Amino acid sequence: MNFLFDMSMVTGNILSPPVLFFFLGLIAVALKSDLEIPQPLPKLFSLYLLMDIGLHGGHELYHSGFSWELVTVLGACFLMASAIPIYSFFILKARFGTADAAAIAATFGSISAVTFITGISFLESQQVAYKGYMVAGMALMESPAIIIGVLLYNIYGKKEQNSNKKTNWGHILRDAFFNGSILLLVGALLIGILSGDKGWHDFQPFDSIFKGMLCFYLLDNGIVAARRLKALRGNLGFLLSFSVLMPLFNAALGIGIAYLIGLSKGNALLFCLLTASASYIAVPAAMRLAIPKSNPAFTVPVALGIVFPFNVIVGIPLYYYIIQQIL
Repeated sequence: MNFLFDMSMVTGNILSPPVLFFFLGLIAVALKSDLEIPQPLPKLFSLYLLMDIGLHGGHELYHSGFSWELVTVLGACFLMASAIPIYSFFILKARFGTADAAAIAATFGSISAVTFITGISFLESQQVAYKGYMVAGMALMESPAIIIGVLLYNIYGKKEQNSNKKTNWGHILRDAFFNGSILLLVGALLIGILSGDKGWHDFQPFDSIFKGMLCFYLLDNGIVAARRLKALRGNLGFLLSFSVLMPLFNAALGIGIAYLIGLSKGNALLFCLLTASASYIAVPAAMRLAIPKSNPAFTVPVALGIVFPFNVIVGIPLYYYIIQQIL
């Protein structure tokens, strides 16, 4: 691969309509425009994206079936989702209190479905194949980080506060495993498996508007991200460094594991994105319930305002370039 081709991948990804709509959202806020997506609609867009990707993954699993390769990938996903919040916590603990360190660490241990979906769009534009079971890996990686974040807070936070207050694990586990996004994703995956080719054929007209819905969703993300960046003042330097270096480190680990377990290039990029992304929907919501002392002004702006655009603009072409050199 030559350098010019690499730059064409970078510029091609930046100039793709979904990413440009994200920038349009940022610009709209900077210009104090009244551009806004009516609030019930972004929720509908996210539900549609999760439903479509779940059904697509289920249809792929219907054809590929269950295999040792699938079990290996799911094991690798669980390993990374458990390890990332632990070492992230101890780095963050040097700068933040236990509550914020645990919440931010859990955010990095979980995943961003929109980053994953943007990665799929990138692979399709490059005509690179990937397996539908990566969707199952995405669903699996959403929950462990929440549980580990709460465990870390309970261990180190109670030592600081000398508190005996009991944690409501029922609420936490229910939110970790059965929140709406996970339930819809896993449910759509199972429906895709059960309905087979006929179900996927019937769904095709709905699937054809995928990129348009993604553009709308990223436009709204750009607007939300721009409005929340102000919350990072005072810690911007540290969080900016952490939010760039940690995805790079996690992506390097992800590529190494993908090499060891023999993933294809397309699957390796998706696995890499799962390890490098950060959650700005499920985890912040769960942390507000589980660790009320954590400041949501850190988790959402960091994941949505720094990690997400970094991965979409720089990360996806960079990770894929490295994967092409190694795998």
